[in-house]
Amino acid sequence: MAARDDDQEFDLGISLEAVAAIVDAARAVQEGEESGALEREDEDEEGLDAEDDENMDEDALRAFIADLNEDEQASLIALAWIGRGDYTGEEFEEARNLARERNVRDPAEYLLGIDMLGDMLEEGLSELGLSLEDTD
Repeated sequence: MAARDDDQEFDLGISLEAVAAIVDAARAVQEGEESGALEREDEDEEGLDAEDDENMDEDALRAFIADLNEDEQASLIALAWIGRGDYTGEEFEEARNLARERNVRDPAEYLLGIDMLGDMLEEGLSELGLSLEDTD
């Protein structure tokens, strides 16, 4: 796991709440299970509503990812790469820069093509010393 100095502000480039919503929705879509986003107390962070997240289907997830700005999309892709083991937590900026450069195709299609996307994103956060538990 990457050591993170709590005195230093780490710029993930996307809110943890948005990542949590995407993790839950991706798991629901890819595993066919219902999302646990309703259990989150933080509602309406960056336009997210927990009830909407619970019922987010693949089309809604694709639209949600498409509505993110390029930096947020690049951060998601970098998190997935880190979670998959392509990069380490210390290489986050390098991964995010490469994701920005390669962001020529549909990022939602690319991300949803990654097996176990929710797990990969959560593992990527863990490598950075972050947790979905921080959204509670």
